[in-house]
Amino acid sequence: MNQIAQGDILLIRRAELPKGAKPIKSRIIAEGEATGHNHALVGEAQVYEVAPDILWVVAEDATLTHQEHGHIAVEPGIWEVRRQREFDPFTGVARRVQD
Repeated sequence: MNQIAQGDILLIRRAELPKGAKPIKSRIIAEGEATGHNHALVGEAQVYEVAPDILWVVAEDATLTHQEHGHIAVEPGIWEVRRQREFDPFTGVARRVQD
């Protein structure tokens, strides 16, 4: 599996971490703006920050959880975390999808 989707989150398998990636303590990879729920990792995984709001994950034996979506097993590997965006063709504005 090369992609994992859960709500407004997409994990994409990558070959290596980008240079400058720094480990962080939190396992929350996205907080919901509308409901206060969050996408979080449980198990053996390390979250890395490349820049503000740009996260990557190195998983060994992890599960992606969310209060409203089903839990998803994350295969061992390196994963880029992406937030889905939506584009309004009338205003020309792109924004994050709110979960």
